Amino acid sequence: MKFMKKKSNKDAKMLRVRQIGSGIGCPIEMRETLKALGLGKMHRVAERVDTPEVRGMIAKVTHLVEVVVD
Repeated sequence: MKFMKKKSNKDAKMLRVRQIGSGIGCPIEMRETLKALGLGKMHRVAERVDTPEVRGMIAKVTHLVEVVVD
């Protein structure tokens, strides 16, 4: 069995995610997804490493967040 070497964060591509919609009235799973992304209040921006897991979380709440391009 081979062990994979983890990437360091300085080599990884980063995504900046901004919350543009409120979690009020959404199912609890969506509110927890926002919390896992480091969001929770409107217009807050969080920077996350670009991984399939993070992309999946963003896809789950696409109507509440946007990926910020600088």
